[in-house]
Amino acid sequence: MDMTITFPGGARVDAEVGPFTIGTDQPPQGGGEGSAPMPFTLFLASIGTCAGIYVLGFCKQRGLSTDGIRIVQRSERDPRTGLVSRIGLDIEVPADFPAKYHDALIRAADQCAVKKHLEHPPAFDVRTVVN
Repeated sequence: MDMTITFPGGARVDAEVGPFTIGTDQPPQGGGEGSAPMPFTLFLASIGTCAGIYVLGFCKQRGLSTDGIRIVQRSERDPRTGLVSRIGLDIEVPADFPAKYHDALIRAADQCAVKKHLEHPPAFDVRTVVN
């Protein structure tokens, strides 16, 4: 999958992928306008939303309602490095959600492709190309 990264002005940086433009910005204290999420925020959101796709698919396959289900994602940072050291996903379900599916929801969310890529990261090749 190819993406084109563009610089529409200020501290905004966009990713163009297929028919979509995914906008990012920095907060005012970082020199931006705060008009869109920061790139790292989108990265973190991709983890929770990817897990959510698998939870949604699990529920749809079984005819289970997703009303009242939500995933709460928490990130912990290593104070020495400032890097995220742990990410927790709590799948909150309503009281009437069948208990026999609780562990299966965890297994479904565990299939998240973003999570799997973090567990087995790709190699990076960053270079300058003159057009």
